Amino acid sequence: MQATIGAILGFTGVALGAFGAHGMSGRFTPETRGWWETATLYLLVHAVAVFAAGLSGRTGLFSTGGWVMVIGALIFSGTLYSMALGAPRWFGAITPLGGLALLAGWALFAFAALRS
Repeated sequence: MQATIGAILGFTGVALGAFGAHGMSGRFTPETRGWWETATLYLLVHAVAVFAAGLSGRTGLFSTGGWVMVIGALIFSGTLYSMALGAPRWFGAITPLGGLALLAGWALFAFAALRS
């Protein structure tokens, strides 16, 4: 299931990246374009990590790290995409929670690797 979700996140990242580059051409300010590009970069990077975690077949901390990354990617990228599309700027206060979840996912991967 985790690999499937990672693949869906990757597909979504590519689709949203293309939409931002082509469908929203001329509609972004430099700031909102930066939010969109950052959201896409982080979504794609973490999609690959989640996909790999799912394919690994590992359980425990490693699997938990993948699921924490899913949550983090959705929160981090989702809030940035939302703000780029006009959501209130206070969404930016939520974005770091997603970033912390992404960091926690990487930390769980590291702990799992140390234990193996």
